[in-house]
Amino acid sequence: MSVRVLVVEDEPIAAETHVTYVSRVPGFEPVGSVASLTEAVRALESEQAAGRPVDLLLLDLHLPDGHGLALLTRLRATGHFCDVIAVTSARDADVVRRAVAQGVALYLLKPFTFATFRAKLQRYAEYRGSLEAGGAEVVQDEIDRAFGTLRSPAGDTLPKGMSAETLRRVTAAVRGADGGASATEVATAVGASRVTARRYLEHLAEQGLLDRRPRYGAGRPELEYTWRP
Repeated sequence: MSVRVLVVEDEPIAAETHVTYVSRVPGFEPVGSVASLTEAVRALESEQAAGRPVDLLLLDLHLPDGHGLALLTRLRATGHFCDVIAVTSARDADVVRRAVAQGVALYLLKPFTFATFRAKLQRYAEYRGSLEAGGAEVVQDEIDRAFGTLRSPAGDTLPKGMSAETLRRVTAAVRGADGGASATEVATAVGASRVTARRYLEHLAEQGLLDRRPRYGAGRPELEYTWRP
């Protein structure tokens, strides 16, 4: 039986992308997407009443009507025990600690590739499968193995030759640029070659995280990259 997934994300492009990503991972079925805490509660209750409960939430933490962790408190208090993967740009250590304390199974930082997304879902599926294989009761070894599945390293999920640290620095350079940045400007900011910077920028653009447009000046035209708000 497929894992039924509800995406809670207020950015339309990101929400559509996440639903598409879910549909591409075998064993997972997207229920749809909602853009607020209120809509999430309504959708969960509706699916529960119809006899097809949601198994997993992909939860953004910054929503228009409150913090995503407030949704977790509300859900647990009303008897909804679906699992949660935080999908967010929130890097604050206190938020991460609170997320873990409130039962978030995995934490996925934006921006990310489909390969990274798929690896998280596959790891969650392994965790879920290891518990279900043990029947109604499990022994200590099975519990340790299930939790170890969630905590094990994801491995190299970026395209070959790309590093997570350089991706982070390129992302920060574009987000910090006033009105966008070219590959040359990003290369200078992160201490890389223009070719390298361009490769990371194109990767982010292909993930739907950057917009591209020509920039005309005194020299040859360049592409300008801006972070999608």
